Amino acid sequence: MAGRRFVFVDRDGTLIEDRGFVHRIDDYAPLPGAIEGLRELQNAGFEIAVVTNQSGIGRGFLSEADFEALQSHLVQDFAKQGVRIEATYHCPHRPDEGCACRKPGTALLKRAEEELGATLEESYVIGDKPHDVEMARRAGCHSIYVLTGEGAKRRAELPGDVAVANDLLDAARKILGAGAA
Repeated sequence: MAGRRFVFVDRDGTLIEDRGFVHRIDDYAPLPGAIEGLRELQNAGFEIAVVTNQSGIGRGFLSEADFEALQSHLVQDFAKQGVRIEATYHCPHRPDEGCACRKPGTALLKRAEEELGATLEESYVIGDKPHDVEMARRAGCHSIYVLTGEGAKRRAELPGDVAVANDLLDAARKILGAGAA
């Protein structure tokens, strides 16, 4: 299984609208370009996995079952549109718990490396928060920061050398070398 290139995608604010601790199917709304971008990456040989902080579980706003139900709906919806999500990794802890799985920690990517055979140095992380970029850097992955979700308002927190894209479709095209910078 060695040598698998992945794109690890943040969920809320990158794949779907971030409406604050999203857990009801009624609140599920894919962002424009998300499905198309992942489809282009998949067609080019990348595999897709979701890596997401879900502190709403630790804070008591939603249960693991709520998270799993919405994530299952997302995976099925994307599959109907030609995008296969290989796995989902999430951190259910609050920010103050100091766990290794909460981004920017790398435990979730290390699990993907072990369980999926992901080659981290050939993989990408795409997300709308600075901790997505930092997680990628710590794990040896490439990263692209998207301006969806919190991306535009938190862009000033990034180091100057970070690749930035308007949305997931733009990020995919940058990865594939088809987009203009």
